Amino acid sequence: MPFLASPGRFLWHYVAVRPWMFLGLATLVAAASIGSVGVQYAMKLLVDAMTSGREARAHVYEVLAGFVGLVVLESALQRAAALTLGHATVVSGVGIRLDMVDYLTGHQLQFFQSQRAGSLGHRISGLAGIFGALIHRLLQEVTPPLIAFAGAILIFVSIDARMAIALGAIFLAVTATLVLLGLKGHIHHREFAERAGVVGGELVDLIGNIWVVKAFAARRRELDRLRDFLHEEAAAQRRGWFFVEHMRALHDAALAILVGGTLIWAIGRWSAGAISTGDVVVISTMTFRILHGSRDLAMALIDTSQQFSYLRETLDIIGVPQAIADAPDAVRLRPGEGSVTLRHVTFGYDPRRPVLHDLSLDVPAGQKVGIVGPSGAGKSSILQLVQRFYDPQGGSVLVDGQPIDAVTLDSLSDALAVVPQEVLLFHRTVMENIRFARPEASDEEVHRAAEAAGCDDFIRHLPHGYDSIVGERGTSLSGGQRQRIGIARAFLKDARIVLLDEATSALDTESELEVQRGLEALMAGRTVLAVAHRLSTIAGFDRVLVVEAGRIVEDGPPQALLARPDGAFRALWTRQAEGLEQSRQRGLLRFPTTAGSRLIGERVQAAWRRARAR
Repeated sequence: MPFLASPGRFLWHYVAVRPWMFLGLATLVAAASIGSVGVQYAMKLLVDAMTSGREARAHVYEVLAGFVGLVVLESALQRAAALTLGHATVVSGVGIRLDMVDYLTGHQLQFFQSQRAGSLGHRISGLAGIFGALIHRLLQEVTPPLIAFAGAILIFVSIDARMAIALGAIFLAVTATLVLLGLKGHIHHREFAERAGVVGGELVDLIGNIWVVKAFAARRRELDRLRDFLHEEAAAQRRGWFFVEHMRALHDAALAILVGGTLIWAIGRWSAGAISTGDVVVISTMTFRILHGSRDLAMALIDTSQQFSYLRETLDIIGVPQAIADAPDAVRLRPGEGSVTLRHVTFGYDPRRPVLHDLSLDVPAGQKVGIVGPSGAGKSSILQLVQRFYDPQGGSVLVDGQPIDAVTLDSLSDALAVVPQEVLLFHRTVMENIRFARPEASDEEVHRAAEAAGCDDFIRHLPHGYDSIVGERGTSLSGGQRQRIGIARAFLKDARIVLLDEATSALDTESELEVQRGLEALMAGRTVLAVAHRLSTIAGFDRVLVVEAGRIVEDGPPQALLARPDGAFRALWTRQAEGLEQSRQRGLLRFPTTAGSRLIGERVQAAWRRARAR
């Protein structure tokens, strides 16, 4: 989105989306402002008609009718402009937020890891408000004073050219002085905006971690901490308000002097018979209008400058170029059997510190591959590259023989079903969360996916069944229940390739058994890449990769790797199996059910005995 490069381009882009609406709005505002000047001149004509001779008085009702007509017309134009402005900003605000969410969600994960979610949401909502505020300032607070000034000068020229020049110079001088002073106070408004952003982020952080606050009895401590931030915000806001009020007081003093001087001069000219009574009236009213307008114009220009600064700050954060995006000639991924290939891939989150080194991997369609190794070896990075969350610095990744950087991101996502370590759920119903994988799926298809994942039974026992709200991030469900809903989501997606990123490592033994049964059903007949911490979960896989320091050090069937006396996989298995055995002997590990004990024991000990026998 090139229009995110600057506030001016941003503003113009959304005005150009609805050019006739904003052109009509500008026309209504200008007409209403001209009508306002016309009302003042009509008042002069009415006073002159009332104070002149008998012949002029005969036309007083005609002038009165014209005056009333202009008042009604001005009011009608102002109301039409206000309604049009409201409609234009509301409609544009919807489009702005949709466009910004669309662009924001195109950023890679690293972008979100460095930003607060609440702050990003606040900024997106704020963009619509800033757009509306800028349009309002420019059309309702900047344009009318300028038109009133131009109209007043024309009227004053018809009365006395010297007065027109003097008042014009005063108007420009007062406005320029207020603008310059106001810009000096910009530092106060910017400080307040920064403090307000910090407070907003602290509130989101506090509410998002409410469990930790309660667990450590930290309510008072956190309130005291928040109080300090609120006091800093209040102090910054107070400084900004005081500065603005000082400016207004200075302007009011200047206004009293200038208006008094103008009226004294006008009355003197009237006493000399140089100008009419109506001229005195229009001079006094228009002097008040343009001098008050100078203050309004200056404040509007200052506020517009501040809004542009806020807009610039937000665009600098949200509008940064997307690191991962569809290539200009990207095509949809052609559905295939589900093969995955990495060719000489070198990758690092920091290019200067590679996580993967010249790694090559070929996974035929239908093969189940487990990926194991120590923490930080690069296991999860492989899955993230397959999903194209990042692009490698060297080499290429292919799905079904097609380079993933040459296909659209959406079509690549359609080909993959992912079950992460922590399944994230929306604050919506169970039905909506499962159907998220395929929005067009019927209720019956969702139910079948839940049954296949082994979660239909517990879902139906929820207070409202499939219509139960799961809470923010699924907090009303247990970890095992969230995982099974995640598996149901993957079932519903029905992709040929399944990615499992330590999908059971955070669960207790009984939950792991339930989830594992759902995973086994999900993996049947599909290509699987699974990062595993608990090695027993991949004992039945076709193949295991051992990754150390970003390189594949072992590759083969799990039983064959266990048979290698000095193998890396055997060493990992030995440590895990011995730790499990020691825990059982010390009574530190107890299985919740006989079935759980038997199944875990069969998986771990049988494979361990076979390995030791060899």
